[in-house]
Amino acid sequence: MTSSEKPGFLQSRLGGLPRPFWALWSGTLVNRLGTMVMPFTGVYLTQARGLPLAAVGAVMAVFGVGSLLSQLLAGVLTDRIGRRATLAGGMLATAVTMLALGYSTSLPAILVAMFALGLVIDAYRPASNALVADLVSPAERPRAYGLLFWAINLGYAVGMTAGGWLARLGFGWLFWIDAACCVIFAVLVWRAVPETRPADRQETGGGFGVVLRDRLMLGFTAVVLGNALVYSQTFTMLPVAMTSVVGLSTEQFGMAMALNGVLIVIVQPLVSGWLGSLDPSRTFALGLFVMGVGFALTAFVTTTGWLAVTIAVWTAGEIVTAGIAGTIVATLAPPHLRGRYSGLFGFAWSAAAVLAPLLGGALLEIAPSALWFTTGGVGLVSAVGMLALGPAIRRR
Repeated sequence: MTSSEKPGFLQSRLGGLPRPFWALWSGTLVNRLGTMVMPFTGVYLTQARGLPLAAVGAVMAVFGVGSLLSQLLAGVLTDRIGRRATLAGGMLATAVTMLALGYSTSLPAILVAMFALGLVIDAYRPASNALVADLVSPAERPRAYGLLFWAINLGYAVGMTAGGWLARLGFGWLFWIDAACCVIFAVLVWRAVPETRPADRQETGGGFGVVLRDRLMLGFTAVVLGNALVYSQTFTMLPVAMTSVVGLSTEQFGMAMALNGVLIVIVQPLVSGWLGSLDPSRTFALGLFVMGVGFALTAFVTTTGWLAVTIAVWTAGEIVTAGIAGTIVATLAPPHLRGRYSGLFGFAWSAAAVLAPLLGGALLEIAPSALWFTTGGVGLVSAVGMLALGPAIRRR
């Protein structure tokens, strides 16, 4: 190709990334295609194991505790034993734990299995984020992280559909397919992705102490927590509010929510390259602002059509933020501490998964408008916070 020729459509969006990245991308897609157990955990526990709702709540809370610990532990392991070993080991442990949960029948056994699952199921995230930062040049990181985001959403959409169909044949299928996909991810990474942990790890003065003393990273983590609290309402209080308060059927809600996945799969690859060329801080702030507006508008939803409009708005914000957060973390983190920085980033999302239903439920009891205006406000405050951090991030 001569210097005067422009790259083709696919080349501009998919070209220029190293082969190990595509192995990581393929493993991520396969893993998400097999993500069938977690979306149907509540149904499985009530229908297949006959647990009362109170016991199901306790089981999910135990899972949340494991998830909180997971990101911090995986961040340390990513920097100490390596990115590849942590990711592959976490996936193999997830496969074993999935099968253990599938064959657990007593409440104590289910509690232990769910805690272990919370500990290992997302242990790959800090390692995956660190691998992208190690493998991909800074200019291409927004596009790379965006492509991973796209793979996660594409795989999850297909996995959800297949999981709903397979659950009718028997829940055992979900556990075995999920476990098999985890093993495939582990094998792909182990065989096709090199270890990228820096040889000179500068252990002296390292550890989470360095991360926690980085005020810029702490500020960004607070922004990410706000973002996560807003987005977590999509799978916690939004279904409850739309079906129990607004009066939509589950079919109507499902049809409207399908728009989220469709827009991400179609639009995100088209705009990721352009978004990656913009200033990350301002772009992330814009996405947070749009998401906040979308959720605030949910207070006025009375029909499926208007719900679809609000979903389209906050999905636009989600698309804008895709890939940007990982890029900022990679910018802030020293190479030998990328696992720990990514672990703190993941911890914010795990914390939001625990806090969002508690805060959202309390606000929904007051009034739907209280929930959605507060959620929108959190998004707007997070956007302002991101703009305030922008100059320091650009200097870093």
